[in-house]
Amino acid sequence: MAPHLPNEEQAPASLITASRTMATSKNWTKEQAKLAFHLYCQLAFGKLHKGNPEIIRLAKVIGRTPSALAMKLVNFASLDPAITSTGRKGLDGASNLDREIWAEFHADWERLAVECEMLRRSIDPEPINDEADESLVPEDFTGETRQVVTEQRIKQNFFRRSVLSSYGGRCCMSGLAEPRLLVASHIVPWSKDKNNRLNPSNGLCLSAIHDRAFDKGLITLSDDFKVIVSDELKRKNEVFMNAVFLPLDGQVISLPDRFTPTTTFIAWHRAELFVDSRRK
Repeated sequence: MAPHLPNEEQAPASLITASRTMATSKNWTKEQAKLAFHLYCQLAFGKLHKGNPEIIRLAKVIGRTPSALAMKLVNFASLDPAITSTGRKGLDGASNLDREIWAEFHADWERLAVECEMLRRSIDPEPINDEADESLVPEDFTGETRQVVTEQRIKQNFFRRSVLSSYGGRCCMSGLAEPRLLVASHIVPWSKDKNNRLNPSNGLCLSAIHDRAFDKGLITLSDDFKVIVSDELKRKNEVFMNAVFLPLDGQVISLPDRFTPTTTFIAWHRAELFVDSRRK
């Protein structure tokens, strides 16, 4: 089912006003900075350059040059601990507004993801790329309004793009790079932590089979990002298990360029979902 796209009659008046005046402001407005950070989350670190088609497209609709937008994205990168801790310091040019937007998103990922997507759709006439994970779309739309379904798809699309781009489009355990077989897997499940549903640091890029095993608590992670395979899987002594899961035991996952998994989320998964822990 195609998502229902909001138009000017449906978008909040404040967003429409912002979109109409966005291109006339000489300085970066808060709305422009929000849209820039929204895009920053969904692009791989190595693609934050003026030649990227997505940067060119957003720059056009907000009235900025691709170079200016690319610089803004790199400034956001200078605030990202996952990047600065590895020496990739960006431009060190983050403004107070950039820091404000960074803090605002981290305080309320869900609201800002929807707000920014609605604003983007109100000012950008081109079709929106929708990579939503169908597993998060309600199976039965009966009683659901079109707006609720649209927002659900916006949220899942943002989370999927943010997680997969941070991991370079590869499963962090197997290295699989086929996008149709990759899942943006929640560490703390969607239903257990509303505040962190869309937090990319609550996500892992996993293949479908690794996602399923992680979701069912058959594998987990240590605080230093090593895979822990459950005793239940080890006892199976099946060819597939021996080939796919057992070699992972004790191996460090491939860490993302941005939004490193939060250890408190990992500890929760290990204590609450991992089958070996639940039996103790």
